[in-house]
Amino acid sequence: MGSHYNEALKSVSAFFFLYLLLGATAGLLAGLFGIGGGVVLVPFLAWIYPDQGIPGNLVMLVAIATSLATIIFTSLASISAHHRLGAIRWEIVLRLAPAILVGSLAGSLLTQHLDSSALRTIFGIFLTMVSIQTGFQIKPGKQTLVLGKRLAALAGTVIGGCSSLLGIGGGTLTVPFLLKCRQPIRNAVAISSACGLPIAVSGTIGYVILGWNEPQMPAWSLGYIYGPAFAGIVTSSIVFAPIGASLAHRLPTSRLKRLFAVFLFITGCKLLAHS
Repeated sequence: MGSHYNEALKSVSAFFFLYLLLGATAGLLAGLFGIGGGVVLVPFLAWIYPDQGIPGNLVMLVAIATSLATIIFTSLASISAHHRLGAIRWEIVLRLAPAILVGSLAGSLLTQHLDSSALRTIFGIFLTMVSIQTGFQIKPGKQTLVLGKRLAALAGTVIGGCSSLLGIGGGTLTVPFLLKCRQPIRNAVAISSACGLPIAVSGTIGYVILGWNEPQMPAWSLGYIYGPAFAGIVTSSIVFAPIGASLAHRLPTSRLKRLFAVFLFITGCKLLAHS
């Protein structure tokens, strides 16, 4: 027992710096481009996890669950900043939140019934779509929507479900939707950051419960959330996200976005090739 514990500790120590680096990268990119860190975290965690003793059939599931759990803390930091600026329209957040909670929980339930190959395919397609949207700066059409109760219920469920399924904060879905609902970009981004919290909390609870008695999970796990990766990513991403936001005002973000889009496209293609 003691020998097994020491081996596990050595393995965690060897990878913890890598998790810190990954969190710093995700936080920097999230702040710089306004794209959730999940698009970076999930594929890289999926490549790292097999060397941490996580079985192949659980790799994508654990990567998605861990990524979603980290969003709780990054979302709280983002909400605080946007709230101080008065950019969050809380009445819209409260209108979307109930359906988001339901959809996010449903997304985590669905994920458990998909194998790693299917999850890689879904995430690979998602990354290629985000890369095209980011690279070509595609904006929503001019036709607008009215955010009534039925639309809020439908949109919240879809956004929550897809985000939980992919391990993301939902900004790539929420912001375009809110723009279609005639919200200014400043408010759309702020509302999206606030909506990321119920997505992350509900989905994380689902992944913890579903993986609670999973015998294949390594030490220091909480359900399907791998603790060492979670701790390292949160520690550094919270520090580097504000730095990325600051750099966004000084760097040529349009050119950088196109380079980032190429990176996302290649990553998505690699996931599809190995699914």
